Amino acid sequence: MKTNPEKFGVTPHQPSLWTRADALKVRADDPTTTQPLVRADFPVLNNDVFIWDTMPLRDLDGNVTSVDGWSVIFTLTADRHPNDPQYLDEDGNYDILRDWNDRHGRAKMYYWFSRTGKNWEFGGRVMAEGVSPTAREWAGTPILLNDRGEVDLYYTAVTPGATIVKVRGRVVTTEHGVSMVGFEKVKPLFEADGNMYQTEAQNAFWGFRDPWPFRDPKDGKLYMLFEGNVAGERGSHKVGEAEIGDVPPGYEDVGNSRYQTACVGIAVARDADGDDWEMLPPLLTAVGVNDQTERPHFVFQDGKYYLFTISHTFTYADGVTGPDGVYGFVADSLFGPYVPLNGSGLVLGNPSSQPFQTYSHYVMPNGLVTSFIDSVPTDETGTQIRVGGTEAPTVGMKIKGLQTFVVAEYDYGYIPPMLDVTLK
Repeated sequence: MKTNPEKFGVTPHQPSLWTRADALKVRADDPTTTQPLVRADFPVLNNDVFIWDTMPLRDLDGNVTSVDGWSVIFTLTADRHPNDPQYLDEDGNYDILRDWNDRHGRAKMYYWFSRTGKNWEFGGRVMAEGVSPTAREWAGTPILLNDRGEVDLYYTAVTPGATIVKVRGRVVTTEHGVSMVGFEKVKPLFEADGNMYQTEAQNAFWGFRDPWPFRDPKDGKLYMLFEGNVAGERGSHKVGEAEIGDVPPGYEDVGNSRYQTACVGIAVARDADGDDWEMLPPLLTAVGVNDQTERPHFVFQDGKYYLFTISHTFTYADGVTGPDGVYGFVADSLFGPYVPLNGSGLVLGNPSSQPFQTYSHYVMPNGLVTSFIDSVPTDETGTQIRVGGTEAPTVGMKIKGLQTFVVAEYDYGYIPPMLDVTLK
């Protein structure tokens, strides 16, 4: 199925390219783009569960929002299993690493609340067991719709397949805490089409997830970002001159980089409520550079569109590399062209001494960046690690034109509201 953007008042566009030449400029451990070291004695938010991707409650303009003075975050969450025989080693000790690595298969959406924007209190499941149509509830975005407390939770329903869905409920507050009511009817929105976005049939390792709806500050329309891969059978993509970019002599060989086909997808709503969507061509592609551009999101600043995404070292293509962390691009209009921030795209990477310390960063419009702790070494050799599954220290970042700068570090899980809504 071919799309017709003009039908929805959208100007046709060509995807911007994150090129191999851009990626060759990535430099690990640059202090202006490196997250401070996370200490191995970090506190754990809750010893009964692992948490990872964190999704602050926000409005459609991107503002992190509290309700009646209560901050709210949603997290991908899985129970810890310290007494389960399958996670005990031969000596009967809990193998937390094995448990942590298995978490994705049992991911559920939970929520937390706080009066201070940190020290989060456990709220529980957002949806009752059996409401979500698939086995796994993967990341998305909770949107506060109005002062009645209505919330649209966009998320990814996974296994079987991968479908962008939404479920509507309501946040209720008291002087003692927050509860979630409703969230009982999940509405499928769209799946990868095989024409613009790769399907599972085309590639067993495809990605299609992480919806991030937003209102464009310039045209007022409702759009959605998501992670995808460029359509086509695995291994069939061409890494040509455009994808390579302006590389020096000796860097023309692309190896097997045709297997890396990440893109940042976009869709436009056909209706005001976000129940009906039309997929558009990707905003950005990384063919020959990287295979994952997860959790894409915007910061709108100074009339510019700052597009952020997260990616891994292990998803880079042959001949290029970079740290786990945040990558970013900027344009003067929604549909680009986008150019990489800091010349390379790297915005905030893990230090090489602790390459897996944090992940799933989310850049907020106030310049604060939240993430979760993955694993931190506990000895000088790096062979002994401590698993996280909890909130990382928040980082302060400044955005200036085409550059970004790390300027501050805050408390663990510090996610203050940008505005407060009084419920009626």
